[in-house]
Amino acid sequence: MDKGNIVGSRSKNDLAYIAGFLDGDGSLMLQIKRRSDSKLGWRIMATICFYQNSSHKESLAWIQAKLQAGYLSNRNDGITELRINGFRKVAEILAKLIPFIRFKKIQANALHAASKLLSKKSFKHLSIDEKCLLVSAIFAIQNNNYKSASKKCKNELIKILDLTP
Repeated sequence: MDKGNIVGSRSKNDLAYIAGFLDGDGSLMLQIKRRSDSKLGWRIMATICFYQNSSHKESLAWIQAKLQAGYLSNRNDGITELRINGFRKVAEILAKLIPFIRFKKIQANALHAASKLLSKKSFKHLSIDEKCLLVSAIFAIQNNNYKSASKKCKNELIKILDLTP
């Protein structure tokens, strides 16, 4: 069995393990984050995140090495995160994991479609239909993830993205 990275070798066993880990101890996010340093005042962020108790973070380091992506951070609550950001990298990784994902298939497909689109075009060059696709992707992910009080409603997103008629 290849012990190298899976980006080149595409080891199905490793991909299946990583997808299972994501299904159980991971999250997929497509967020609009306020940014004072942006002309728009916000930016869209795509993230794949894996979580593990810090005493067992070596599994996250293994995933990071296999995917050749992301950064590890230790939280104050004893949890370590592996975060992978960036539209191209998220789209590339999800394309490989989606065949093995079982429980987060809706979120994975929505994030993959949005990341693929945003890796090819900047937001200002998107058509109205493409912007609406992003709103749909955000809600597909939100509606299938655990609920959080900080999520934006559809009308807020439409206003932020300037999609009002």
